[in-house]
Amino acid sequence: MSGHRARLRRRLFEGGPDALLDHELVEYLLGLALPRRDTKPLAKKLIREFGGFGALLSADAETISRASDLSEGAVAALKVAQAAALRLMQEDVKDRPVLGSWQALLDYLHARMAHNPIESVRVLFLNSKNVLIRDEQMWEGSVDESAVYIREVMRRALDCHATAIIIVHNHPSGDPSPSAQDIRITRDLAEAGRHLRITLHDHIIVGAAGHASLRSLGLI
Repeated sequence: MSGHRARLRRRLFEGGPDALLDHELVEYLLGLALPRRDTKPLAKKLIREFGGFGALLSADAETISRASDLSEGAVAALKVAQAAALRLMQEDVKDRPVLGSWQALLDYLHARMAHNPIESVRVLFLNSKNVLIRDEQMWEGSVDESAVYIREVMRRALDCHATAIIIVHNHPSGDPSPSAQDIRITRDLAEAGRHLRITLHDHIIVGAAGHASLRSLGLI
């Protein structure tokens, strides 16, 4: 095993991030916590059961542990890899105008939310220069009362002294197509924002199959 992992390590050092396959990355991560175990079969099993590398790393710790009976240390190795990747991607959108780094923002949001099995809503709060000042998850689960949703978003925007917002949520089905409720809430948010001089730049829906921008679709 030590010889195999040394070869993986050497390929990584010499070839960079793309040198290892998905299961080899997971295998190496698990090997950090399980040094005496052959983690290759386990890595392949986990990726297969969760439906892919991204879905595995995005799953919550309890779900991973329950599905694989892994130790806390092994689960932590997977979750710290996800945390590091998200932190790195967040650096590409922090402290700079969001509208000028749009693709970096979409990449970050897809990595953070696309594989989440539970619907959640994030709000990005921007200042007058469209620089991201806060990135907050505000709900988990579907929002049944649109009036409550709108009131809470606007209240938080005022608390943050934001002049613009971007709403983001995921569709666990994988299909990012907006629903009738998505469109209605978006338009209500835009109208509420106009009264408070808070601009709704976009409502982005992410899913495993991609993303949808309600502004690009002409729905704002």
